[in-house]
Amino acid sequence: MDGQDITDLTAIRLADLIRSRQVSASEVLEAHLARIVAHNPRLNAVVTLDEEGARARARQADEALARGEVWGPLHGVPMTLKDGHSTAGMRTTAGWPPLAHYVPQEDGTVAERLKRAGAIIVGKTNVSPLLMDIQSCNHIFGCTNNPWDVTRTAGGSSGGAAAALAVGMTPLEVGSDFAGSIRIPAHFCGVYGFKPTEGRVSMWGHIPDVPGAVRTHRIMWSIGPMARSVGDLVLAFRVIAGPDGRDPGVPPVPVGEVPAVELRSLHLAWAPTFPGVPAAASIRRAVERLASELDRLGARVEQVLPEVDFGEMARVRTQLSRAVRLALEPQPPPDEPVPDLAEYLTALHRRDGFIAVWERFFEQWDALLCPVAMVTAFPHCPTDTPLMVDGEEVNYWRILGHCAPFNLTGCPAVVLPAGRDEQGLPIGVQVVSARWHDERLLGIAGRLAEVIGHA
Repeated sequence: MDGQDITDLTAIRLADLIRSRQVSASEVLEAHLARIVAHNPRLNAVVTLDEEGARARARQADEALARGEVWGPLHGVPMTLKDGHSTAGMRTTAGWPPLAHYVPQEDGTVAERLKRAGAIIVGKTNVSPLLMDIQSCNHIFGCTNNPWDVTRTAGGSSGGAAAALAVGMTPLEVGSDFAGSIRIPAHFCGVYGFKPTEGRVSMWGHIPDVPGAVRTHRIMWSIGPMARSVGDLVLAFRVIAGPDGRDPGVPPVPVGEVPAVELRSLHLAWAPTFPGVPAAASIRRAVERLASELDRLGARVEQVLPEVDFGEMARVRTQLSRAVRLALEPQPPPDEPVPDLAEYLTALHRRDGFIAVWERFFEQWDALLCPVAMVTAFPHCPTDTPLMVDGEEVNYWRILGHCAPFNLTGCPAVVLPAGRDEQGLPIGVQVVSARWHDERLLGIAGRLAEVIGHA
């Protein structure tokens, strides 16, 4: 180990060390539990902890190795899981008071596959209520603080996951993303996040569709990994992706090999922001800096976006999500009429058109580099409080303007840590590509991460 802290290692490295019996699963677990004790009081990232169950599982992992048994690629690796994924015998609340004491009887697909791969689920990380805010703050557990400045948010809804990763309380996480819930926390906390193509990972056992209720969230959601390296994103994606026989929205698309990528072969578009969407100068500079470095290294790089109305994309996405919400509310607000079926189908038709525009764009460009959000981590505040972008007040929800377009289209996107702003807060860069090109995107992201690391 050469004196390196176990909790600083990637999941891939931990799995290698455990399999080769250079370190035991129990030792790795205890190191992470100690890290949680040291850092969680100030961050409030881990909100449910099963030390007894995790220790028993770690002992079983070590005993299995002694018999020559390897459970899978994550054998003996401890990890936390966002508190929206159902876990058998472990509280799953989605930050919603009516579920404060809910303990599922069975695992959702994500938890089931992680366990089958050998992972040890230690506990759950904090979220926003029903995963529907950009801050991880709820009436059950309170607010999660940003590791870089505890007066600021870690983001939402996967904020607890991102904060726990950033300080080594966990080497791996799995978030979910409806409008940036993986990507914004990754950007705020300086970690890696991957929103796969819509439909690559099963939603079975995922809340905000509460247990026993009609399934409403059939479009624009993606479940994906969060980590401290692109390699770990790839590993976790391989584990959780693919059909499960329970979520019919997941097609039988196998996870392929992640290709090695030569920079000189890449055609990369970039944008400092999107039309009508503000972005702080430090964030615009970070995207431009990476684009310039890639251009210098031989990639074909051009500042370009498709001919598309970003404002109309936002309106269509709002119509689709609002139609489902209002149709199922027992008493919809009187000032918000419930859209009828024709309006909903029209919005779906408009969505199809936007998907087609972006598909044509990605026929010309391997990926798009752009911001993740208009600001870095902002101070804790009530929902709907205007946010400050370079001294100007901006509507709270406009922070979704760089992420939500790709929930509407279903495109995959990776967030790479790419520097800090003037206050020392992390800045992420978003890398987006065509639907169903997840493996190619991860290959590009891995190459770009190398460039960032050497810049």
